[in-house]
Amino acid sequence: MLTPGLAMAQLGTVTTGAVQDLPTPVTLSQQQVQSGSYQGSATEDALVPGTLPLSLDDAIQRGLRHNLGLVLTSTNQTAARSTELNQLQSLLPTIGGTIKQSEMETNLQAEGLRITGFPAIIGPYAYQDFRASLNWSLINVASLRNYLAAKHNFEGSKLAVADARDEVVLSVGNAYLTVIADQSRVASTQVQVNTSKISFDQAHQQHVAGTSPLLDELRAQVDYQTQQQNLIQAQATLEKDKLALARAIGLNVAQVFNLVEDEPYRQLDGLDPDQAVQQALGNRKDLQNFGEQLKGADLAKGAAKAERYPTVAFSGDYGDIGPNVRTSHGTGDATGTIDFPVFEEAKIRGDEAMAEQQLEQKRAQLNNLRGQIAQDVRDAILDIQAAQKQVSVAESNTKLAAEALSEAQQRYAAGVSDNLSVSQAQQSVAQADDQYIASLYQHNVAKLSLARALGVASTNLKQYVGGK
Repeated sequence: MLTPGLAMAQLGTVTTGAVQDLPTPVTLSQQQVQSGSYQGSATEDALVPGTLPLSLDDAIQRGLRHNLGLVLTSTNQTAARSTELNQLQSLLPTIGGTIKQSEMETNLQAEGLRITGFPAIIGPYAYQDFRASLNWSLINVASLRNYLAAKHNFEGSKLAVADARDEVVLSVGNAYLTVIADQSRVASTQVQVNTSKISFDQAHQQHVAGTSPLLDELRAQVDYQTQQQNLIQAQATLEKDKLALARAIGLNVAQVFNLVEDEPYRQLDGLDPDQAVQQALGNRKDLQNFGEQLKGADLAKGAAKAERYPTVAFSGDYGDIGPNVRTSHGTGDATGTIDFPVFEEAKIRGDEAMAEQQLEQKRAQLNNLRGQIAQDVRDAILDIQAAQKQVSVAESNTKLAAEALSEAQQRYAAGVSDNLSVSQAQQSVAQADDQYIASLYQHNVAKLSLARALGVASTNLKQYVGGK
């Protein structure tokens, strides 16, 4: 019997034993960004007229805006958010609407109705149908757990972006310190060129005066030209490393810039390895990211098991149908369903195995990362302590080598000895200067690595490395 104004209504229909489309456990994945990506940038700043002054903090801020590694990690976050929204939709009601206008003619004889006196063709006739539909999965434990797993994966992807910022600071900071070291080598080599030129001129004058043999002049000339070659190589290395720094921070490679900071030496004492490891385990965003992924993998495993549970869903529609709006009537349909799997055990067990594999993989990666963090912290502290000793020894060597060179030059000028001792002393000065520059660089890079290992590179770098 039809209710007035309602041509059709079907309420409370229950079906059991239907074959349902079982959800598949969500795959928790975050694309790994290659370490080389942190050497590049996604965009470039416009050229600035003249020479751009660049501090360490300026370089890091530019890197945090343009570095390719951070950009790629951010796209992973977008992908994780998309997965979360897709899983959420399976729990939300789906509402749609249709508007239909039909014009028809029917050939009754073609349908097999051949009745004498009855028309062969009926129509044309038309109807309009305005209808809204609703589909809602009221109870679906597997889909709910998949959504929660995707939510944890998205939270982990946000932590991955925060961790990528530390990677950018490490990469940019290392590139900046490399350029500082290159500048120091160029300056040191230029001094050695000037010193060699003085020795060469002195040897030439003494040879012309007949007070020293040609061998002394030739030896001095070889030393002078060797230092010129070293200067050319040092300058080329400096320019190449400046290009690498520009690429990492998004500067146009044609941009002329100068670093406004040097490489001061400041000891970092009082480091407790055990305390530092605990600090790192509490701060590292990549470790927290894997923690979120592990929670998500556990929920995905639960979602696979929940595929055996019944699901409850509702679907219905309501609309207005008739020849036209004035003569139309409301019609509706409401259906409730209870579905549960009867013979899909192979598929469910396969999903469980896949989810279990994913869970074990995340657990192994998390445990490995804990050990890696502890190793990174202790390695950085050992490097700092060793570099501090190297700086002290190298600084003493530079002073001793300079004194030895001065003594050799005075002896040669006085005619007490040939210039072989001068040549050897110059080589000792060059070697001592290079060792001092290298030890300073290693010390600052070790402090930068410690900040990264502790998970504070992007928030508290100046405490470890300094900078303006």
